[in-house]
Amino acid sequence: MNTFTNTGNIDTRSGFGAGLSELGDKNKNVVALCADLTGSLKMNDFKKKFPERFYQVGIAEANMMGIAAGMTIGGKIPFTGTFANFSTGRVYDQIRQSIAYSGKNVKLCASHAGLTLGEDGATHQILEDIGMMKMLPGMTVINPCDYNQTKAATQAIADHEGPVYLRFGRPKVPNFTAEDQKFEIGKAQILQEGNDVSIFAIGHLVWEALEAAKALQEKGIQAEVINLATIKPLDEKAVIDSAKKTNAVVTAEEHNYYGGLGESVARTLAQHHPTRQEFVATQDTFGESGKPHELLDKYGLNADAIVVKAEKLLG
Repeated sequence: MNTFTNTGNIDTRSGFGAGLSELGDKNKNVVALCADLTGSLKMNDFKKKFPERFYQVGIAEANMMGIAAGMTIGGKIPFTGTFANFSTGRVYDQIRQSIAYSGKNVKLCASHAGLTLGEDGATHQILEDIGMMKMLPGMTVINPCDYNQTKAATQAIADHEGPVYLRFGRPKVPNFTAEDQKFEIGKAQILQEGNDVSIFAIGHLVWEALEAAKALQEKGIQAEVINLATIKPLDEKAVIDSAKKTNAVVTAEEHNYYGGLGESVARTLAQHHPTRQEFVATQDTFGESGKPHELLDKYGLNADAIVVKAEKLLG
């Protein structure tokens, strides 16, 4: 049964800001670059503490990627910060050629991902970024679930050699994982064990998965909830082991069902343990302007949707 407690709602972008600030003290090679969104990315504390290691490049995201790639040659560890749409879609060519193809040690840190960017609407609500990034050879892709895990992941990626895409969000969401956790890249987090259905989730949908498991418990259904914060490299053993127990899988993500977490899980299962699977994700559509919680409800990215998919699998 779910024993996690929400210690208070806080945005995951603040977890990034806190983690980056602490990194500045621990690692003198960490530098930060921002594309005119310092406040939105919560990078102000790093800027204040380490002005000589902070670079405001303005609204010039492609240039930011090139600068970051170049800085790695001198041994620096650049963390770039902007909205997820500008961090991937606007600069895909620069990331592919200057960072991924060249194997540069750049950390692409992207806030305001998915529908929960909210009122800025479809042009800013990127729902394709995980797919774009995970298809780049050598790129690590991470989408943590709350403030504490985002802070831990931010610090962990500094020790990882190679390009990383770290995805987080704008709204205040439940903070429920351990404050003193150590984030391990490529390692799934089993939040609740169960034998009837496996729920694999990332980002803002992890808390929704726990709420869904609670509702399913009341109906006599034991759900296993696993946080797959690292989408690439995926913890394939955790996926396979859980699927072998339940033979019923639901994936939940704030992303298009083409190219996202669900497809990575489906590929793993197709290769190792073919399993019935349902997808909680946007259905090949753009978003729209609205309040985050209203958008999640409208597009079926919530606990209720996860419950429906689980019950469908179980007949």
